[in-house]
Amino acid sequence: MNTEKDFSPLTPNIVRALNDKLYEKRKVAALEIEKLVREFVAQNNSTQIRHVIQILASEFALSQHPHSRKGGLIGLAACSIALGKDSGLYLKELIEPVLTCFNDSDSRLRYYACEALYNIVKVARGAVLPHFNLLFDGLSKLAADPDPNVKSGSELLDRLLKDIVTESNKFDLVAFVPLLRERIYSNNQYARQFIISWIHVLESVPDINLLDYLPEILDGLFQILGDNSKEIRRTCEVVLGEFLKEIKKSPSSVKFAEMANILVIHCQVADETKLMNDLIQQTAMTWMREFIQLAGRVMLPYSSGILTAVLPCLSYDDRKKNTKEAASACNHSLMKLVTPEDDEDKEKSGSTETPSKAEDQSRTDVDSNDTLNASQDSIGFSNISFFTPTSADRPQETLDLDGIVQVLDRHLHDSSTGMMTRIAVLKWVYHLYIKTPRKMFRHTDGLFPMLLKTLSDESDEVILKDLEVLAEIASSPAGQTGQVVSCDSSEDKLELKVPESSKQGQQPSKAVDSSPSTPSMNSYFYKFMINLLKRFSLERKLLENRGAFIIRQLCLLLHAENIFHSMADILLKEEDLKFASTMVQTLNTILLTSAELFQLRNQLKDLRTQESCTLFCCLYRSWCHNPVATVSLCFLTQNYKHAYDLIQKFGDLEVTVDFLMEVDKLVQLIESPIFTYLRLQLLDVENNPYLIKALYGLLMLLPQSQAFQLLSHRLRCVPNPELMRTVDESKYMDSKQTVASKRTSHTQIDYNELLQHFDHVQSKHLEVRHQRSGRASDHPDRKLV
Repeated sequence: MNTEKDFSPLTPNIVRALNDKLYEKRKVAALEIEKLVREFVAQNNSTQIRHVIQILASEFALSQHPHSRKGGLIGLAACSIALGKDSGLYLKELIEPVLTCFNDSDSRLRYYACEALYNIVKVARGAVLPHFNLLFDGLSKLAADPDPNVKSGSELLDRLLKDIVTESNKFDLVAFVPLLRERIYSNNQYARQFIISWIHVLESVPDINLLDYLPEILDGLFQILGDNSKEIRRTCEVVLGEFLKEIKKSPSSVKFAEMANILVIHCQVADETKLMNDLIQQTAMTWMREFIQLAGRVMLPYSSGILTAVLPCLSYDDRKKNTKEAASACNHSLMKLVTPEDDEDKEKSGSTETPSKAEDQSRTDVDSNDTLNASQDSIGFSNISFFTPTSADRPQETLDLDGIVQVLDRHLHDSSTGMMTRIAVLKWVYHLYIKTPRKMFRHTDGLFPMLLKTLSDESDEVILKDLEVLAEIASSPAGQTGQVVSCDSSEDKLELKVPESSKQGQQPSKAVDSSPSTPSMNSYFYKFMINLLKRFSLERKLLENRGAFIIRQLCLLLHAENIFHSMADILLKEEDLKFASTMVQTLNTILLTSAELFQLRNQLKDLRTQESCTLFCCLYRSWCHNPVATVSLCFLTQNYKHAYDLIQKFGDLEVTVDFLMEVDKLVQLIESPIFTYLRLQLLDVENNPYLIKALYGLLMLLPQSQAFQLLSHRLRCVPNPELMRTVDESKYMDSKQTVASKRTSHTQIDYNELLQHFDHVQSKHLEVRHQRSGRASDHPDRKLV
């Protein structure tokens, strides 16, 4: 037993009582020790005081015998009480042996250790702060203790220590943060509760600026936010909310760049099945929204990572409405940060804006009313993307354009991408072509195939956005290669034009006048038209279901004359004659019926200019792939004699059911508002004999059908020319000459050559049909009349 040794100045009775198994006797010994130490304090005998503490620590508190350890603990507490305000001089010797007992396997002993430390700390108060890390480390272990009594004791000690820290201004935060950073990643619920409660306390102390060290603990806080305990999650939410309030109050002192990547990671959900992950993502997205608005262009180097996290959230349904709205705000705010200065290659030495300007700009840029409605959930990418800025040496406000394009392209390729996300991706691509066209055209060859493929999307909204992007690519001055792209038609050339309004990213309400001042299409326009027709050829369903829709929108975006002239030129060289005929039929229907083509129809109606004649010839040569379309083009351009000449040649063609259906549709069109002027010209029988002959020619082609009855009834309404004469002969001749002078431009067109071209094209069609069917008489779609 310890009593055999010399423990002076402790008396044998004190030693014996300290080793006793009964708590009452150990308590009596503690009172004796307290009395003894008080005498030494009065004598200012620090040597004896240290000697007593050293004996209690080494021979009792650190003893192998459990009762001796309990005696040592109560003895050390008694020393502290006796020392009073002087206990601060001996705290290291008093605290360390007690903390060692925190690791004891006996729960009763751990409880006594906690009680002893409580008494030591209660006496020393603020003097314990230099030893705070030791105390915190020990307490964090007891917080997760399985014994409820020990936990209860540790909570009392914890509250006492928090009171001391709160009322003191000498807390060493710098020394504490590394320990906090280490312990914050504990997976134990009680340890997490302990950690988050301490952060909450420290954050509320005015003299402690924990915000400076937020980058070191923010990731851990988001980890704790995913805890299974509702109480821990609620406390963590409160703590994060307080931090965010501080950030908004003093954004100039916030280390936004150091926390950007942390938010990027937690904005991405690795497992969407867990409710806590939704909370993490929503909170991180809310923080990201505030960061972008407060920090402005400081966030640009992290833009690709932010987009990786934000874009999938835009397709969330109403179950994740808050996350979706925060993501939408992030997306729009980030988009507004991209400016034309990002199109410059030279690096800026610093920001061109002061923080206040950037802050004001970013705040006004957010469109709070822009809430996207999701059509479906979009599952985020399985791998968490983590992007780093270009340089860690100094903060840069450089747009990570290559990274952004990579992210956007990946979302376009991903078949699971939701509709609203795809729309947002295309808005980004369009925005980048507007703000940074020179740099974006370096990526065009890579993006172009996927943009074309996106035209097959099931959503009209996606297709509309995609067409805007493709139109911008085809018309942007940054895409010019120094050569004017033109459509050749024999010896005639027509420069392609783009309306000014489309250059400003606005969809015009109607076709824009063509003028020499409008800029030429760039080298991508013709490539776009070729690839679009190729896609129509490979995907006939796309042509059937969306072809007219796509072409009409392109006519608004890129000027109808450009679209029709280029497509006609390309179709002239098309080897698949059946597709060429189908495509011409589609284009002809659009030309004759769409409101978007009103101006182009007017341009072709009179053929008064060299440009309109050139356009007519270009269209005519391709329209020859479809005889009925060719006739309708002649009706539109008031080339009635040529229309009659063409109909005369129909007798030499194979008249199939499809052919007669097309004639039927043409008769219906003649009765439509588009051809009002043609029907009125039937009143002028003398000047329009070939119009009447051409219509009778169509009538003779038709079987006894509803269309036959319709056209026959119309022709019966044609008046007798003798009855229509109301002037003398000389005036009548002057009228004929006036009409003729209005169409002098027709003399520039070689109609005989056009007829020969029609015969040549139709002979090729006949040859191909025969090859396809094996022999002409077995053609399944043909009925000879």
